[in-house]
Amino acid sequence: MPNERLRDAMHRKRLTPGDLAVVTGVDPKTVERWITRDRIPYPRHRYALAAHLGETQTYLWPDALLPGRAAEVSESELIQIYSRRVAVPVELWRRLLTTAGQQISILVYAGLFLPEQHPNLVAILRERAESGARVRILLGDPDSPEVAQRGADEGIGDAISAKIRNVLAWYGKLDGVEGVSLGLHRTTLYNSIYQFDDEMLVNPHVFGFPAAHAPTLHLRRLAGGDLFNLYADSFDRIWSTARPLREHREAL
Repeated sequence: MPNERLRDAMHRKRLTPGDLAVVTGVDPKTVERWITRDRIPYPRHRYALAAHLGETQTYLWPDALLPGRAAEVSESELIQIYSRRVAVPVELWRRLLTTAGQQISILVYAGLFLPEQHPNLVAILRERAESGARVRILLGDPDSPEVAQRGADEGIGDAISAKIRNVLAWYGKLDGVEGVSLGLHRTTLYNSIYQFDDEMLVNPHVFGFPAAHAPTLHLRRLAGGDLFNLYADSFDRIWSTARPLREHREAL
C-alpha cells in the first residue's frame, strides 16, 4: 500500500525521490519503495526526511514509533515552563521575533503587551515579511460575544475590546504589506499562540485571570513529536474561520 502522506508531503515541497535520496544518502529506488510500498525507513532516515519535509515522523509513519517513544519525544519538545507570561524574558521575545525566517503566527484576543514591549514591532514584522517570512496575525473581533465573555470572565467589562481597537492601530500599519495577513476571529480561546518558525510560546488561559498571569510553555518542534504540531494545527483551524481585517474595516 502506498504511503500517500509521504507522497503528498513531497509534492507540496516539489521534491522528487532523487532529492530525498540525496538528503538521506540512499539509492533513489529505496526512496521509491518507501513511497510505493510503504516501507518504513531506518530511524536516522525518518528523522532526516521528517525534518526536510517539515512533518513529524508519527504523521508520515504512524506505525514506526511505539506510543511510549512518541510521548517521550513530544515531552522533549517542551523547553521550559514559565509560571506567568510576564516572566518570559524580553530577550527571548526579541530573539524569536527578529530571527524567524519562514513564519510568524500570532493568535490572541488583543496581545497589547507585544507592541508595548517592542515599540518597533511593526518595523520588525515588516522586515521579516520583506525577507520572505509569512506573517499571520489573528486578533479577537472586538464586537464578538466571545471577546465580551472573556472580559466578563476576567471582571474587566469592555476592556479587552478597547485593547483590541488600540492594538489595531499598530497592526493596521501592516495592512497591504506583502507577506503579512491580518484577521479577526470569533473563537473561545483556550490558548494564545505565538509561533516563530520551529519555536513557539503557548499561553494557556485560566478562568478569572488575565493571560499575563497564566503559565507559558516554550516549545521547539522535533521531527518525532506531536505537541508542537497540536498547537500549530489549532492555529490553522482558527485561521480558516477568521475574517480578513480589511473586510471588517470596509463594513464599518
